[in-house]
Amino acid sequence: MKMRPAIVVLAAGTSRRVDGAARRPGLQPLDGNVLATTLRHAIETRLPLVVVTTAALAPSAARLVATRDIVELSVDDLARGLGHEIATGVSARADAQGWVVLPANMPLVRPLSMLAVAAALELHAVAYAQYRGRGGRLLGFAAELYSELMRLTGDDGARRMVARYPAFGVDVDDHGVLVGIDTEAELLAADSAPGGTPPRTAAVSPAGDAG
Repeated sequence: MKMRPAIVVLAAGTSRRVDGAARRPGLQPLDGNVLATTLRHAIETRLPLVVVTTAALAPSAARLVATRDIVELSVDDLARGLGHEIATGVSARADAQGWVVLPANMPLVRPLSMLAVAAALELHAVAYAQYRGRGGRLLGFAAELYSELMRLTGDDGARRMVARYPAFGVDVDDHGVLVGIDTEAELLAADSAPGGTPPRTAAVSPAGDAG
């Protein structure tokens, strides 16, 4: 039976925000709010799922996800950067027909948006969600790119792959694909905004935190 695309949740906190400011390791103290919500939305898609995280955050993920679907990175792994984090998740679901890469600090991304990007991989090597013409940070890669994804390393993540291949923008009615939450202030803004949609976001490239 043909395997479906898998969702790779990046929850090790090794990426950098698009403004170049380093994130604190992990999502502490937001893991209970942000990580759990992101995982619940990913689970709702019913797609295969893998969570790439650290020993510190693994217990939070294990409240919702089976331990077989959690990959813990060592200190040495973390030093190899975001690219290695992506490669690790892809390797854990090597039999999938593509991978949807979801940063764990994006709890507002709707399940339908993840499914839309996954569906686009049937026709496109690289796909990303976009809201009103703005590229978001939800990325998808087709199975044909497995070998290249496995070679990823460093903090550039998948940025070079997005630049190398024609990336297809999937229009979604989901402001959450633009939103990353890293601070208490951003979390409060998301909670207080009508419908859970924050009033502002930083401009991002299609690669975003995954690139």
